[in-house]
Amino acid sequence: MRLVTFEDRSHRRRIGALTPDNCFVDLNTAYALYLRDVEKESTFHRLADARVPPEMRSLFQGGDISLDAARKALQHALALGERAVGPSGEPVVYRHDEVRLRAPIQPKKFFHTAGNFREHHEEAQKAGFSHPVLPWIVFFQNVDAIIGPDEPVIYPSHLTEELDYELELAVVMKKSGKHFTPEQAWDYIGGYVIFNDVTARDIQRREMKSGVFSFCKGIDTFCPLGPWIVTVDEIANPNNLAMELRVNGQPRQRSHSSKMSVTLPQIVANYSPMGYSAGDVLSTGTVSGVAAFSGDPNAWYLKPGDVMECEIEGIGVLRNPVISWKEAYGQDPPPRRPIT
Repeated sequence: MRLVTFEDRSHRRRIGALTPDNCFVDLNTAYALYLRDVEKESTFHRLADARVPPEMRSLFQGGDISLDAARKALQHALALGERAVGPSGEPVVYRHDEVRLRAPIQPKKFFHTAGNFREHHEEAQKAGFSHPVLPWIVFFQNVDAIIGPDEPVIYPSHLTEELDYELELAVVMKKSGKHFTPEQAWDYIGGYVIFNDVTARDIQRREMKSGVFSFCKGIDTFCPLGPWIVTVDEIANPNNLAMELRVNGQPRQRSHSSKMSVTLPQIVANYSPMGYSAGDVLSTGTVSGVAAFSGDPNAWYLKPGDVMECEIEGIGVLRNPVISWKEAYGQDPPPRRPIT
């Protein structure tokens, strides 16, 4: 399944699944319909809210039971086709132009990996922009900075002049747990999603002196996530996926998830002593080709009007424009903050 969070025209937030013809099934409503029609349950609304709740983190908290119920809901809606109408007459299937996609999930914790792709670390060393990575670095992302597909990254020109992109594969945890092995890690992974680790390089350069990355990556709107979560049954091997990031249609990052220095279950297990909650997100590091380490960084750094497209094989494309502070807020940005 390709799981989405969307807003309908009444601005209600719901969770859904992408159909083969690029529509979206409201999974909570579709499951209530399935319970009424197939299981002959009289309390179908209450059971649907418990098993397929209309919020993504709650769905993952239900683990395999909720994910299996969501699959039944999707299949029932697809079988009904245009005849699908909710128990109270509400829509079950929405066209793409009837909804607005949001970030697919708002995690409790966002575990951030850096340095896992050695090609990225090596290009940083060549550019004189490096930090010891043995074999990776972990820190937490600001979950309030998360935005969804087609939502704008707001350029804070009073804070940075070196806005950069970083394409990453991320995983979503389907159950809570701690202190487990790489072999056990697969039992905890619920799906995969695209993450664009937008970074202010001039701020990062200062932060690297202390070995802490936080402000440079956690500024508001610096965390595009989406366009949907692809469940694990759809991807046979997450360490075998082509990856590409484009700016205004021009390829910038082009690599492959097989180039990770360690495998995905090793990363997931390594962080497990900190404890996972269902719905937590974990990134796996970026690939070579970022603007900062190119031959002409100033020409490649992001600017208002640019459009980023992050694509990972088997998942899809996460698209986000970059807009100016004035376009976002209708006023000039605050005075420039000096970089010290």
